[in-house]
Amino acid sequence: MGALYLQTERMNLREFAPGDEDNLVALDNDPEVMRFISDGVPTPLNVIRNETLPMLLRYHANGNGLGAWAAMDRENGQFLGWFHLRPFEEDVRVLELGYRFVRHAWGRGLATEGSRALVAKAFAELGADRVVAKTMRSNRGSRRVMEKAGLALDSEFVEERFPGEDKAAVLYSLTRDEFEARSS
Repeated sequence: MGALYLQTERMNLREFAPGDEDNLVALDNDPEVMRFISDGVPTPLNVIRNETLPMLLRYHANGNGLGAWAAMDRENGQFLGWFHLRPFEEDVRVLELGYRFVRHAWGRGLATEGSRALVAKAFAELGADRVVAKTMRSNRGSRRVMEKAGLALDSEFVEERFPGEDKAAVLYSLTRDEFEARSS
């Protein structure tokens, strides 16, 4: 079990641990979860075992407060998904927020709850000047989470890494000044 990073009303965000392989396999093998990530194609077990999980475990090695965390239900300990907060395009003052949740956790406000907590932590503790998040333009659910977390549409662009023919993407952002103005 990884170390606790952050606690919200309904979730514990903890560092990933080697035992999380099964959780990641189940998450990334749901075609609906992967719809906007890989066009619904599951992530192969060997990729999760040899690339994804080792990458998630390495995130915390530098001790700078950035990384990826397993989101666990505080009530029953069930794996709900994950969040990440990492430098955006190598700029340590601009942090990228990301998340992925199991389908039964959708529509419950959990992604918003965790995103808000991580945005606050980014500005209050990690010294971020700006927090950004990106998704496919057609991913209305993820866009709504970004908006509820306080981010606003910043730009539209073409993301060649997105699967399928639709490469239209959006970037949402929130600056430190905007966050502080809303918090006061």
